[in-house]
Amino acid sequence: MIGKIVSHYRIIEKLGEGGMGVVYKAEDTKLKRTVALKFLPRELEAHEPERARFLQEAQAASALNHPNICAIHTLGEHEGQEFIDMECVDGSTLRPKMQPAGMKIQEAIAYAVQIGEALQEAHSKGVVHRDVKPENIMVNSKNQIKVMDFGLAKLKGSLKLTKTSSTIGTLAYMAPEQIEGREVDARSDIFSFGIVLYEMLSGHRPFRGDQEGVVINSILNDDPELIQKCRPEVSSEVAHILCRALEKDPEDRYQNMQDMVIDLKRGKKETSRVSRQSLGTVTAEQPLSSVPGAPGMPPDVAAHAGEMGLELPKQEKSIVVLPFENLSADPDQEYFSDGLTEEVISDLCKVRVLRVISRSSAMTFKGTNKRIPEIARDLGVQYVLEGSVRKAGNSLRITAQLIDARSDAHIWAEKYSGTLDDVFDIQEKVSRAIVAALKLNLAPEEKPRRSVNPEAHEAYLKGRFYWNKRTGPDLQRAIQYFDQAIEEDPGYAMAYAGLASAYAVLADWASLPPKEIIPKAKAAANRALELDATLAEARAVLGLIKSDFEWDWAGAEAEFKGAIALDPSYPTAHHWYSNMLRHLGRFDECLTEIRRAQELDPLSLVIGLNVGMMLRWMKRYDEALDQFKKMIDLDPAFQWVHSALAAVYEMQGQLDQAIAECQRGIDILGRIPAYVSALGYLYALTGKKREALSLLDELLKLDNQGHCVSVDVALVQYGLGDADKALEWLERAYQQRDAGLIDIGVDPQWAGLHSDPRFIALRKRMGLAD
Repeated sequence: MIGKIVSHYRIIEKLGEGGMGVVYKAEDTKLKRTVALKFLPRELEAHEPERARFLQEAQAASALNHPNICAIHTLGEHEGQEFIDMECVDGSTLRPKMQPAGMKIQEAIAYAVQIGEALQEAHSKGVVHRDVKPENIMVNSKNQIKVMDFGLAKLKGSLKLTKTSSTIGTLAYMAPEQIEGREVDARSDIFSFGIVLYEMLSGHRPFRGDQEGVVINSILNDDPELIQKCRPEVSSEVAHILCRALEKDPEDRYQNMQDMVIDLKRGKKETSRVSRQSLGTVTAEQPLSSVPGAPGMPPDVAAHAGEMGLELPKQEKSIVVLPFENLSADPDQEYFSDGLTEEVISDLCKVRVLRVISRSSAMTFKGTNKRIPEIARDLGVQYVLEGSVRKAGNSLRITAQLIDARSDAHIWAEKYSGTLDDVFDIQEKVSRAIVAALKLNLAPEEKPRRSVNPEAHEAYLKGRFYWNKRTGPDLQRAIQYFDQAIEEDPGYAMAYAGLASAYAVLADWASLPPKEIIPKAKAAANRALELDATLAEARAVLGLIKSDFEWDWAGAEAEFKGAIALDPSYPTAHHWYSNMLRHLGRFDECLTEIRRAQELDPLSLVIGLNVGMMLRWMKRYDEALDQFKKMIDLDPAFQWVHSALAAVYEMQGQLDQAIAECQRGIDILGRIPAYVSALGYLYALTGKKREALSLLDELLKLDNQGHCVSVDVALVQYGLGDADKALEWLERAYQQRDAGLIDIGVDPQWAGLHSDPRFIALRKRMGLAD
């Protein structure tokens, strides 16, 4: 074949041969590029099932578009012989990278994240690889992973091709169900991937044997040796990932690759902190698993460390407070159980040595059937607090129990009885009991907790309940309850802080004029700080006002940093600060802050939205798509996620998909301005001028009704190619102090206006000159 012309390809050299094909390096003479051609072996051409499998490979792999998947260009035929034109990867398989003692841990985890993301993409398209092994994983010259050879992939719902196809694959990397000829799915790939990761770290497979029967028996019956026995420096996080991936029963494994990738990234972050210099200087950057005396380190090494006088850092302790269950006869008392949850979280956040998962992420497990260890794994925490509240009139009965998620064992449990007058005392007792059980040291109290009128406190809890729903009507209702709390107790600082937060986001969520709303937020925030200067929430609101309304960038940064100093575990402060950094084009700093917010509040929809938006502005479109799709999985009815996803599709030139996403958002959420404007803009781009003008008219009616939609109108005008009118509406947005105006200068969607002198002048007036 060497030198032969096949169709418009010139064969250069043979690259390899396997059971399902022969691969050659070739030159595409039309496009002047080097490709790899995979041919079905001639001796198998007469066998229709093998031909069908070969075609299925092309169909499966061609549906995948991901930087860590070997790209399929086209399917061809020459003289009756079918071939696949695919990306030619300049590099080698993962096999030569395998070391007898295992790879460097950082390198192995970095590769694992890429492999996991490739498989996650395949699984999201209904493709199961079914032959994950080092020989099917390439590492190119840029040290980038390319998963290849989907020759065994089977699209969901496709016809089973042969009776032998259920046990195809390399035996040593098969999942138990694959060996037994049972149905395979994405979880089978997870098991095989676990074997590959184990081998990368240890230098050998977890299930070994010299004969086929021995290997089969080991996979079906043997528990793998703990990775830390041969690599003590592997963190407990990574060891846990392996254990979960290699469970015999698919129901006990990770149920999807997305969850495994999340844990791998967490493990990668932990591993990246270490400078593995054996027993050299121990720094705060080292993960605990690499420090002598920490979990996973042999006792003799720990003793040696003590002899050397090394100071051993303490393990960071972490906790999630699950929503307290409402056992009251009246289901409307749910606000009280939710409020108690939030206040216990708030109390625990004051313990600086304890990482506390934020309220919004904790609330996603309300009413869940998930087991405690699984919840802890999802959130990356060690301890879980759960409890219940029974409220009847003025009487309260509260139970709480603290659980070590690693062993699913109860550490502490207690019951409390009292009245509404005792609620603060009870929640403080719960917090202090947790601190004592975890053997943590409390910082000195700044000042004693002031007593609060019980009626004011109930109104405050109701305000928080509706504030957390984050819709325009719910925010209005929250404001009513916060006002009621203040009326009952004019010195209630937290009620003013809640009022400030509600007003601060109301303009955005309800498309109301900022000039009418924001001054109320500012007054409430200032009053909250007059009453209690330690309230991080109130300072964060002032930072948001200075950033998004006053355009005082230096003042905003000072407020955000002040809020973070008061409460480093307050995710909203990091979130809003990241938004300000994005406005200023400080993208790297922005991504750091929003990632920190996400660590503190991993399941927050609004924080997740801003992670995806930041990735889009950085033109990391595939990552942004992944982020938004994860959020849709969490809640397809979240207000802005479909329009954000549509914007990514638009930037990639996939306008039909963008339009479909906007229409999906309207079907779910109704005709909110964000979707009307995005759809009008996309119609304009695709030449549907009449439809675009109809939606523009809809926005103009909203404007006449007093809604703040100037940026939305400008977007449709911009799509229609009328830069003059677009700039007129942006000027109006400037006069209204519309926060939607701020990001236009860094958003690639608006790139056509960025060099317009009028737009440059507008940004200068906002203090955003380049």
